[in-house]
Amino acid sequence: MKRNFLNFRTIIVATLAMGLISSCSSDDTDGDTDPGNGTDPGTDTRWITVAGARMGETPGDGNGGTLIYSITSTDAKDPTVSVSPFDNGFVAPSNRTARLQSSEDGSTIFNISYAGDTGGNYTKYIAEGGQTFTPSGTAVSIAPYVGTAPRWIKLFDGDKTGAAVYVNTENEIDDNGTADDVTDDSYIRTKATMGVVTLDLVNSSIIKFSELEIPLSDEEEAKGYYFSRIDMPTLNAAGDKLYIGARLSKVDPTTTESDSDYEILGSKTIILDYPTLENPTVITSTVGHGNTNGYRSINAFEYNGSVYQANQSDPEGSHILKIDANNQYDNTYNFNLDDALGVQGAYILAWRPASNGKAVIAYRHDGSAEGVAGAQGFFALADLNTKTAQKIEGIPYDPDFYLFQYQGFVVDGTEIYLTQAPVGENGNIYVVETETGEVTKGAELVNAEGSHFIGVF
Repeated sequence: MKRNFLNFRTIIVATLAMGLISSCSSDDTDGDTDPGNGTDPGTDTRWITVAGARMGETPGDGNGGTLIYSITSTDAKDPTVSVSPFDNGFVAPSNRTARLQSSEDGSTIFNISYAGDTGGNYTKYIAEGGQTFTPSGTAVSIAPYVGTAPRWIKLFDGDKTGAAVYVNTENEIDDNGTADDVTDDSYIRTKATMGVVTLDLVNSSIIKFSELEIPLSDEEEAKGYYFSRIDMPTLNAAGDKLYIGARLSKVDPTTTESDSDYEILGSKTIILDYPTLENPTVITSTVGHGNTNGYRSINAFEYNGSVYQANQSDPEGSHILKIDANNQYDNTYNFNLDDALGVQGAYILAWRPASNGKAVIAYRHDGSAEGVAGAQGFFALADLNTKTAQKIEGIPYDPDFYLFQYQGFVVDGTEIYLTQAPVGENGNIYVVETETGEVTKGAELVNAEGSHFIGVF
């Protein structure tokens, strides 16, 4: 008999106003220096929070809101346990799919709501099992700094800091031309201005905000290239540089209209001094081409003194790129997923390494079936040290298994937890032991019509 976990405790979440919210309840603890102070589920286990994105108007769009539900890691590995976040879960405040992060021990969930009247509001919750997520500390809005639909990530600094970014662009035309009358001689460049804010996750306060131009070479700018999207800030091992992933786009210099047929340049990363958020520089890979900003999931991780970063939309298939301690790409490190998996057009949708340098990668490729919400997804087990990867065969795949919006993996030692379920269908949690490749089928995930699971935290 399946055990259905249900907690009927109702959590009332106050609507957050725009701007800094300095008030807190009498239960708040000012200056709390430990965000991971939830109820201990046991000495040999931890909370695993399952996240689901409800359908809005079409299957798989995820625009109907985000629901979360926590179980112990022991129950997460138990296929007799049934989890129903769409029926019983806690609604993570967000107009669309919430942008979730978790503490390293799984006890705390960090959320910044995405879009709508509450877009940009940061809140944190203590996981206490089931649908019980207790608000902790004060709340703050980062919307005045980076807008109501921010790109944000929790930095790997002991759950202390989050970072959010945005980019604005503007075409610069000289005195001989106007926006409606552009010639090769009058177009100068498309200026990209970046905003970066760091957020104290412990005390729920703004640390630092910087707004600055992002440089490209004169030659690149003259051809119409510019940074159109940035995301996924990552600290280097020394903790003195912030790496920011980026997507390049291009305009036609003769018209300033969007150019869709152009040479894909080498993958680029923006580097800022940290924590001052000053002195922007740009580095370029000669190994990978395309974007490094990722989408919904963290796209770069520090391992063994270097930062390893996925790229997307690479004409030769996604790569894992390496940035060394000298803050430059290591162009001798060539890890191409097409070659490693024997596919064409591999596209890394999300990934996460364990401390041993072995990683689980969510991906699609040119041979993926077209499902109800997009291209079919798969999981691979990769090794950063040997630059090898293989499809994980112990997980079932379906044409409607959709991973484009996937956000979260849980790393517990050398084990990595993930979710598998086609859009609108039930599935399971799976646990991959990265040392051996062994796959454990865990708790059943009960789905809802048109909805899908976006990971575990």
